[in-house]
Amino acid sequence: MHKFLRAIGFSDIKKEELEKICREIEEKPTVLKVAEDSEGNEFAELSREFGEFFGISVRGTYKDDDSFEREYYYPFFCGKVISTTEPAEVEKHAEKESYAGICDEVRIGVTLIFYLQNVVDYLAVKKTKGYMNLEEGVILGALSTEGKILLPVHKAEKKIKQTKNQSNDRNYLIAAARDGDESAIENLTLEDIDTYSLLSRRITHEDVLSIVDSYFMPYGIESDQYAVLGEILNYTLAQNEMTGEQVYILDLVCNELTFSLCINRRDLLGEPQPGRRFKGNVWMQGSIKYKN
Repeated sequence: MHKFLRAIGFSDIKKEELEKICREIEEKPTVLKVAEDSEGNEFAELSREFGEFFGISVRGTYKDDDSFEREYYYPFFCGKVISTTEPAEVEKHAEKESYAGICDEVRIGVTLIFYLQNVVDYLAVKKTKGYMNLEEGVILGALSTEGKILLPVHKAEKKIKQTKNQSNDRNYLIAAARDGDESAIENLTLEDIDTYSLLSRRITHEDVLSIVDSYFMPYGIESDQYAVLGEILNYTLAQNEMTGEQVYILDLVCNELTFSLCINRRDLLGEPQPGRRFKGNVWMQGSIKYKN
């Protein structure tokens, strides 16, 4: 069974129960979307929410006799706001009709790869000439099966503004370096050397989590999973309507990237509060918002 089912409140579900749920979704979906897939089949996504913003989606194809053939399912959590407006490329996974979105997001320092949620929307618009011009941005949502709450790092108002200005300058240099600006590449290299030297001095008498207040790093061998440390902007406690399990929905800002995260209350160590930090591993999902 899918590892991240527990993140949306299905921590104790059995295989037989999951099969029954999938059949019920196929028979009475709350959302049904259909489009022609890469092989010319009638590809469909059938979804049902079991709480606000989270649920299970079943994907497959319709045969000539209008019967539905399930290919796979996955738990989903929908984000609330546009996280990035960088252009997103979409690539199909090799083994099935699922897709990954890819963004060059300079704020996090790595290429952002996420599991594409609105595949049917993408299939519907990709034949449109210049379809990438229809993109408004990417709405990110993450699932997690383990995490902990950390205390915030105290910063003076002057220091916050200084860090913001430095971040803007660095993002500008990274963008210039991507375009081949040798001066920008040299400046970034010197900046990294200075940062390494500063960290080497501070780490001898400070805890690493008091020095690093946010990070966003690839985790494991799957390209859409990350280890994150970010500040909590807001949180809500939701409930899975079927199992009664409670899940936390956290709004995070991590390396200036804002996204929402869903985690089972059992799997979160500590009490979330705005200003505190979340540290854990996440499976990043996202949907590309297209203009009407």
